Amino acid sequence: MRLIGTHHLTAITARAADNLAFYTRTLGLRLVKKTVNQDDVSAYHLFYADGRASPGTDVTFFDWPAARERRGGNSITRTHLRVAGPGAIDWWRGHLARAGVTQAVPAERDGRLTLDFEDGEGQRLSLVDDGGAGEAHPWAHSPVPAEHQIRGLGPIRLAVAEPERTAAVLVDVLGMAPVRGFDTPEGAVQVFSMGAGGPAAEVQLVADASAPARQGAGGVHHVAFRIADADYAAWADHLKVRRMPSSGPVDRHYFRSLYFREPNGILFEIATDGPGFTADEPLDRLGERLALPPFLEPRRAEIEAGLTPL
Repeated sequence: MRLIGTHHLTAITARAADNLAFYTRTLGLRLVKKTVNQDDVSAYHLFYADGRASPGTDVTFFDWPAARERRGGNSITRTHLRVAGPGAIDWWRGHLARAGVTQAVPAERDGRLTLDFEDGEGQRLSLVDDGGAGEAHPWAHSPVPAEHQIRGLGPIRLAVAEPERTAAVLVDVLGMAPVRGFDTPEGAVQVFSMGAGGPAAEVQLVADASAPARQGAGGVHHVAFRIADADYAAWADHLKVRRMPSSGPVDRHYFRSLYFREPNGILFEIATDGPGFTADEPLDRLGERLALPPFLEPRRAEIEAGLTPL
């Protein structure tokens, strides 16, 4: 029983149409599921991923009419997205410049070439060279050439007031291993690895004594970690044994989840790989219509009436 890697990351947008345009047209990701927040059906939940909607490639957004995030501690502060090779970083540098996206100068960080930038609402993103290792599933209709497309999620950075308490959860509860450290302008970073390791399976932890962030547009809501479907019940039991307060089992239709907060207040999710996004749509039609889990289907007319068409 172990974590495989990062499953998805969920952030907040107050401008769903702009968000859709940026993540599909500028970043070239595929909209693989257009659904609603199952706990707040007035809000879209948009999922962007690779061509096959693979676990570990999803960047998702709740569409809430929220003010801009007030940045601070006890939050997820940077989302890395993997690309293959320094040539890809160079291509993205030109592409983002042509799209008018402000970006930093590429820099080697933790031994990997990295390019920092933000979306239009201030979501802090980085492209990181993963060396081309592992599988990649390009989207045939992406505006980004296949060899330069985003391959999936990379390291997720957490900034917390008491990093030793978060580290204890990462290691003792989630089974991650502390593997190394490196320095950034934000401070010294500890890297924790899960599963087979590598940039698709890392959490970065940095100390931040500033006032806690106020969640809002341009901020991250939570991060989810991958588990094998067969391990779901064991993980639910494991959290109980470790006396980690959690949501208990939650069926999201596309995956099954467990939610809990680490000691500094960041929301973690453990999520199964299956059943996957083809549970209610064929692979070649993903994201084309509003998809609703079975328990919400009887309310389709009401839900659609409350959403702004995309």
